[in-house]
Amino acid sequence: MRGPQLWAVVGATGTGKSDLSLDLAEALAARGEHAEVVNADAMQLYRGMDIGTAKLAPDERRGIPHHLFDVLEVTEEAAVAAYQADARRAIDRVIAGGRHAILVGGSGLYVSSVLFDFRFPPRDDALRARLEERLAHEGAGALYDELRQKDPTTADRVDPRNTRRLVRALEVLEQGGEGHGAALPAAPTMWREATVLGLRTERAALVERLDRRVERMWRQGMADETAALRAHDLESGKTASRAIGYAQALAQLTGEKTESEAIAETQALTRRYARRQVSWFRRYDGVRWIDS
Repeated sequence: MRGPQLWAVVGATGTGKSDLSLDLAEALAARGEHAEVVNADAMQLYRGMDIGTAKLAPDERRGIPHHLFDVLEVTEEAAVAAYQADARRAIDRVIAGGRHAILVGGSGLYVSSVLFDFRFPPRDDALRARLEERLAHEGAGALYDELRQKDPTTADRVDPRNTRRLVRALEVLEQGGEGHGAALPAAPTMWREATVLGLRTERAALVERLDRRVERMWRQGMADETAALRAHDLESGKTASRAIGYAQALAQLTGEKTESEAIAETQALTRRYARRQVSWFRRYDGVRWIDS
């Protein structure tokens, strides 16, 4: 027996990663080797963001311990460098306790920050504040044009609508750094040995599944959940307020969008996000791909 190790369950949203992680933990337990789950979904870090992230409720976790769920308030900013340290500590504790650790999630940069030898450039709060002020006055287009002029390679990796990533890229460049961690290193080395399981679904079937999932989110009370989070100052959160689904539900609540418009936009953005996830994880070497 090899002893406890790190596993990772990755793939696009809607492919069934949570269920597979629980099935894996139960299969390991059946042979006397217990496991615990560590979250690698950026939005499931947030307390109260449940329906829109398809977060498993505690009573749905089959008695398996879960880590790094519900650890941030919606007003706090999620930072991948901080997450990396927290996740690695959790994994080290689980394995030191004689149990397997199962890293589960579809946030590509978050997963990669744990699995691979990622080192993040330093933060400069004053510089970031100046860039965010420019963003407010000049708009994302002007900052993206500057990024493309200074570092076309990084610009190709950044969605111009992702203003947090855009500001971070310019912040790193202004400090003399190269790139900003928006993609895997050319030849990544593993942080520690891991078995990576990837879930995949044929594109047409996944699109249908995602569209129905968004409709189900609204039936389950997505607007009500978002309204409750507004009472906890959701709109001031730089990360949480921009999450797919929640941003659209906020627009519905403020009258900027109808419910049908909010649903349709969430569906379109979810499909686009799933495409990026597929592209990201496809570059991993040694993944054991499983048809979901």
